[in-house]
Amino acid sequence: FSFLLIFITQQWLPTLSWFLTKDSMYHALTYATILEMQAMMTFDPQDILNAGNTMKEAQATCQKFRKKSTVADSFNSLVHRQSLEHFTEEEIHAEICYAECLLQRAALTFLQDENMVSFIKGGIKVRNSYQTYRELDSLIQSPHYVKGENHLHFEGGVKLGVGAFNLTLSMFPARILKLLEFVGFSGNKEHGLLQLQEGASSYSFRSVLCTMLLLCYHTFMTFVLGTGKGNVEEAERLLKPYLARYPKGAIFLFFAGRIETLKGNIDAAVNRYEECCEAQQYWKQFHHMCYWELMWCFTYKRQWKMAFFYADLLSKENTWSKATYIYMKAAYLSMFGPDDCSPFGDNEVELFRSVPSLKLKIAGKSLPTEKFAIRKARRYLSSNPIPLPVPPLEMMYIWNGYAVIGKCPDLTEGMLETLIEAETALARSSGNQRYADDQCVIKLLKGLCLKHLGKISEAEDHFTYIHLNEKKIKYDHYLIPNALLELAVLYLDQGRREEAIKLLERAKQNYKNYSMETRTHFRIQAALHQAKSLPENRMHSGASAVS
Repeated sequence: FSFLLIFITQQWLPTLSWFLTKDSMYHALTYATILEMQAMMTFDPQDILNAGNTMKEAQATCQKFRKKSTVADSFNSLVHRQSLEHFTEEEIHAEICYAECLLQRAALTFLQDENMVSFIKGGIKVRNSYQTYRELDSLIQSPHYVKGENHLHFEGGVKLGVGAFNLTLSMFPARILKLLEFVGFSGNKEHGLLQLQEGASSYSFRSVLCTMLLLCYHTFMTFVLGTGKGNVEEAERLLKPYLARYPKGAIFLFFAGRIETLKGNIDAAVNRYEECCEAQQYWKQFHHMCYWELMWCFTYKRQWKMAFFYADLLSKENTWSKATYIYMKAAYLSMFGPDDCSPFGDNEVELFRSVPSLKLKIAGKSLPTEKFAIRKARRYLSSNPIPLPVPPLEMMYIWNGYAVIGKCPDLTEGMLETLIEAETALARSSGNQRYADDQCVIKLLKGLCLKHLGKISEAEDHFTYIHLNEKKIKYDHYLIPNALLELAVLYLDQGRREEAIKLLERAKQNYKNYSMETRTHFRIQAALHQAKSLPENRMHSGASAVS
């Protein structure tokens, strides 16, 4: 199954439907999954519709093989949980495939329509899938269940579902998690990771999917939605056998590039992403994922023209978020020197002004990154706009890029140098109405660079400055809770647990309705998890700088 999924992704997608029959649940599920992956990458309405219809057909195919229940059977299952001997081999696989279909149809339902009815339908599908996985997991844990090779693929399917649900739910901010627990969901990060690790090492049909989920968690989720302390070593261990087996496998080359990025080996990462683009030509959307990463790699190296080039490619070829791509094009142009010319004759101000008109809605919601870009770009709508000081470096913070360059002192020192130059230039326009906001943006970014360079006291001063001057901030209110978050992470690194928790709680409770609020809450939640894993303060410290 692992080989099939990888090979068809690159070469067989147009002909896979030949093998799809209404008598094979795995053919049906695999084909529908590939179409869903395509829909998720393109966000094209027709792709989403095709994937939804195919997944619905796959669910119907799985339904044919599920255990038929009478009214008496249903009542009996409420009183006494059924054991595995009540199912045939075919029926237990049908249960797993059915649960996967439900979950994937839910994701498509959220994308396909924007009304409340669709959200309710999607939520019901998620809950039914979750309950199915829980029941199958209870069945495996029962004293009558005998583990063995006969049930290897069934167990792998359960571990994939239980692990994915637990890991995902555990990352939600506390206020959302409480609501989910009220309606019957629960998540445990350690249990989720363990289930996925066991599934990845089991050599079952779904072992490659468990591996990919773990790779996504260690290389993306913990960085974009966490504090930047992912387990890169574990990601390397998971990827190594697949990369050896499929050296030209695009998806594995992509993760190899991501791992090199997180290690601070930016040149090696660039080579991996370029290899990934050369490895397959059928899915251009996969190239776009590489372009996005390459854009950031050249941002870390402060090679603005190359970063602009990839932002331009994305703006022309990809439909995920035109507003974000155009904003990034304008952002990179703003970093060009006085003697640099725009490669394609683009005008920075005109690009910024076009951003609000490119707003897109997915599942009835605007993308958070787009909303951030639009709010920033609005200052260019006036006849005499006040330029943003370092827009690509500010967006880099939104994607937690300072955790990446922090692994490489040369990159961090270079970024700090650029920020000091911007601070000097900003001081010459101290009379404008956005001066305090722009000054605090630079303070936040400088503080991160100073922290990674080991200048802890200076970094603390920069984060504290933002909080102490919060009343002067008129527009960029996201800076205050994020400054508290970064100060708390700084304290955690020093072992000052109690002070860190107080700051995290303040950032979580005292600030609302600011840019990228949900992402900040995800990071606060990750920092609180980190704090709980630490012992009491390991070192004596004076009163916190933020009272």
